[in-house]
Amino acid sequence: MQETNEKTAAMIEHLAAVNKILEKYNCDESKLIPILQEVQEEYKYLSKDVISYVATSLDIPPAKVYGVATFYAHFALEPKGKYVFKLCDGTACHVKKSHSILHALYDRLGLSDDKQTTDDLMFTVETVSCLGACGLAPVMLVNEDVYGQVKPEEAVAIIDDILAKAAAAE
Repeated sequence: MQETNEKTAAMIEHLAAVNKILEKYNCDESKLIPILQEVQEEYKYLSKDVISYVATSLDIPPAKVYGVATFYAHFALEPKGKYVFKLCDGTACHVKKSHSILHALYDRLGLSDDKQTTDDLMFTVETVSCLGACGLAPVMLVNEDVYGQVKPEEAVAIIDDILAKAAAAE
């Protein structure tokens, strides 16, 4: 019984941010997309528990929430790292060898097409169809920072800089 109460308390605490977001939008089903956007901003992804909770709170089927979450590429159903690298693989970037950057990032972080997030949730590497910055090809985003005309060794240096700053902050 004690264990069940502790799990319930932990779940209530975990969902406190979701409750605030739902209250902000008055549990209005028509605001599902902004609700999911803010929930994802808070948790970095949309877990099954959160999707189910949002659906129940809005009195809609979980399949509808899941359908919205899977329709839009912006939403993530798996945890992402603190630093999300989005590497453009549009035509201009592809022609300028964006794949060599991708492989350098994968090699440095021990990632692959099947595993895009490090175990410590520090880094996620994704490819995107276009970042709309073809003049900077090859281009990538690290969170909101744009890096243009990137070379593989520069991409690895960005990782190393982030790791060095994280180590210095400890």
